[in-house]
Amino acid sequence: MSTVYTRCDSPLGELLLVGDEPSAGLLSVSVPEQKGGAVVLAGWREVPGAFAEARAQLAAYFAGRLTRFELPYAPGAGTEFQRRVWRALEEIPYGSTVSYGWVAQRVGVAGAGVRAVGTAIGRNPLLVVRPCHRVIGADGSLRGYAGGPARKERLLSIEGAWAEGRATGPAVAPAERADRDAAGGPGRG
Repeated sequence: MSTVYTRCDSPLGELLLVGDEPSAGLLSVSVPEQKGGAVVLAGWREVPGAFAEARAQLAAYFAGRLTRFELPYAPGAGTEFQRRVWRALEEIPYGSTVSYGWVAQRVGVAGAGVRAVGTAIGRNPLLVVRPCHRVIGADGSLRGYAGGPARKERLLSIEGAWAEGRATGPAVAPAERADRDAAGGPGRG
C-alpha cells in the first residue's frame, strides 16, 4: 500500500486528506499550519479524486447540512488510550460542547487524567471529522485546538455552539446530563 492524499477547500483553509489508498479509510484530516498535522512526504501520491465521500461530507458539514460524519477511518492509529478518548469525542452531539473533565470521566480517568485526555485530544489526526473542537475549558473558554483557536471558534459557530465569544450550545453533552439525572445527581431539574 502507498500513502495517497488529496486537498479539499474549506472555510478553515485547504484541508489535507490522507490515507493508505483512495478507497481505504482516512488516516488524517489536517488544516494548514496545524500543530502536529500531516505534511506531504516524499513518496506520497496525490490523487485528486481520492476520498470523494469524505470531501462530500465535509462540504455538507460546512454548508450546515451534515451533523455527523459517517466515514471509514484507517485502523490502528493511536494508542489504546487515545482511541478510547477519540471514541468519546464522537459521542459529543453536534452543536454541544463539553469539558475536558467530561471526556476524562467518559473514559474512566477523571481527576488527574484530564491532562492525559487533553494530550490525546491534541493528537487527534482527524480534525473536523472527529469533533475535538467541541471540547472546551471547564470555564467555557476555548482551549487547546491543534488547528488554532480561531478555527475552533469557526467550527463551533458553524454548529451554533459559539457566538459573541462564548459557548451557546449545551454546556454538557445530553448523554452526561441523562446519566446524572438517572443517578439523581447534580443537574436535575
